Amino acid sequence: MAKTTTRPWDAAEHLETEEDMVAYLEAALESGDASLVAAALGDIARAKGMTEIAREAGLGRESLYKALSPEGNPEFATVLKVVRALGLKLHAKAF
Repeated sequence: MAKTTTRPWDAAEHLETEEDMVAYLEAALESGDASLVAAALGDIARAKGMTEIAREAGLGRESLYKALSPEGNPEFATVLKVVRALGLKLHAKAF
């Protein structure tokens, strides 16, 4: 029997278009889980290029990786800076 080789799934590798990124972030926001939203922002930032996003957000690349990891807990100001650097907007609506 042939040995199967696997590797961890990385969402950033599948976020190819702006529409993909928006849909991914929308799904994370709908979950209501703050850590999932932060991780989704991290995946999107990696897909676009973490170094460039960190520079545009005025943050250090390593600290941004840490803040947007699943274990991270970024300040809301950091989230807003990253969202802006990603070229995205957050919207509120009644449900």
